[in-house]
Amino acid sequence: MKENIIVVGGYGHVGQTICRQLGELYPGKVYAAGRNFTRAEQFSATTGGKVKPLQMNVSDGFEPDMANRVKLVIMCLDQSDTAFVRSCFQYGIRYMDVSANHSFLAEVERLQEEACFYEVTAVLSIGLAPGLTNLLALQAKKLTDHVDTLDIAIMLGMGDQHGNAAIEWTVDNLAADFHVVKEGGEVAVQSFTDGRLTDFGAKLGYRRAYRFNFSDQHVLPRTLGVPNVSTRLCFDSAAVTGWIAGLRAVGLLRLLKLKPVRRAVVARLGKIRFGEDLYAVKIDAKGRKDHKAVYVECFLHGRNEAQATAQAAAAVAERLYGSGLPHGVYHIEQLFDLDCILHALGPEVTIETRIDGQRVLG
Repeated sequence: MKENIIVVGGYGHVGQTICRQLGELYPGKVYAAGRNFTRAEQFSATTGGKVKPLQMNVSDGFEPDMANRVKLVIMCLDQSDTAFVRSCFQYGIRYMDVSANHSFLAEVERLQEEACFYEVTAVLSIGLAPGLTNLLALQAKKLTDHVDTLDIAIMLGMGDQHGNAAIEWTVDNLAADFHVVKEGGEVAVQSFTDGRLTDFGAKLGYRRAYRFNFSDQHVLPRTLGVPNVSTRLCFDSAAVTGWIAGLRAVGLLRLLKLKPVRRAVVARLGKIRFGEDLYAVKIDAKGRKDHKAVYVECFLHGRNEAQATAQAAAAVAERLYGSGLPHGVYHIEQLFDLDCILHALGPEVTIETRIDGQRVLG
């Protein structure tokens, strides 16, 4: 009988929280999986057996006996190809992906027909960005007849704790060159350039955020039909944000491509703890409503970004486990809205929406 949930990377920073939450709902059916069985076993012991350990290497795929007992896989690790995803589909296993690599997620999108053929559902873009940013963008769009421009800004707290994989992804993208959609076409841009002053609300004020290669800006033009989308990043420390932008301006961030430099920066960032453990998202949407120009602002504030990612993932997993969702490959905003996820985020998360400066929600 298919009833088990495998969380690949389940003993990692985000994976542990997902496992714990789902272990309360489905005790004994959730497996924290990864190559290091000792770490999985140690984590399992802290859950009182509600989460079980599993040694698994995604490059080896499933053994048939195991696959026939798995109902849902939640992927918390980056992958280099879609072989494992296709294996899930072929065994009729529902699939979720918490990773943020757009090029990989685009490859999974191309498996739409395969997912439908095997009658499974896959949900992508789950977390803070992509994830909650997508749902906030959807909320802004619902308040208009048409959106011309979506500007997304994300602020991360230097006092928050992030997993090593998340730190490595951020460092690897600090000097990235990528494309964004502008007027329906692609335009080349660079990370940590083109700073934009963003209002994060009364408590946080204005911060300058810079372009960053979050995958939401690549997906939302397709899923929401918006011709101009950009995503920017800043930190709660304006000094750190400005310092990184300065390094980019003089070309020093290119040194991150050297492995010794990259390793040193990743290690250092993993130890840094100053500022607060907060995060914030701001959506600025410009469009039209009733044939008039309209400006919609959506604010989201919370603490512990990894916790928010896990809470959103657990909420989606609960719905996907029970099924009732259409077969195929979807991003979170194509199947859910903010109300579906909000209850799982807890009271520490606050949301506010304004239309032309007037508060309408939150």
